Amino acid sequence: MLRAEFPDAAEQSSAALLAAYESLLTATIETAGVDAVAAQTGLDRDVIEAIADGEAADVTLADAAAVLAIDPDRPDAGAIEAEARDILLMGMTTAVMDVESLASGIDSELDPKEIQQKIEGRYPVTLAEYARLHQYIESQQQ
Repeated sequence: MLRAEFPDAAEQSSAALLAAYESLLTATIETAGVDAVAAQTGLDRDVIEAIADGEAADVTLADAAAVLAIDPDRPDAGAIEAEARDILLMGMTTAVMDVESLASGIDSELDPKEIQQKIEGRYPVTLAEYARLHQYIESQQQ
């Protein structure tokens, strides 16, 4: 989700990439503690505990960014989320890809309009969806 955090995204499966995101989130929660994350993010404790248990597939990018922003060495949640979306947009530009080709490439139930709205931040994107988009876009730049 952060630039330079996942340089091998193209070589991983979307499931492996999601697991890497979850590992980063889990490490952040373990360092700060569930109570501190809950207090600083406003997220429900059950959501934080699920993330800590490596079950973040349905967590939104915005919520994941809020968790990562707990780390004082990271930017704020808004910047993390914006950078994550920029990775997708810049990747699509580099790969000369539009949302129609992206939709057909990821073989998902998402239609091109939904994908566009999720990438642009007009609609929430889950970490599982983000991993699928990220991996595919990166693989097309090769």
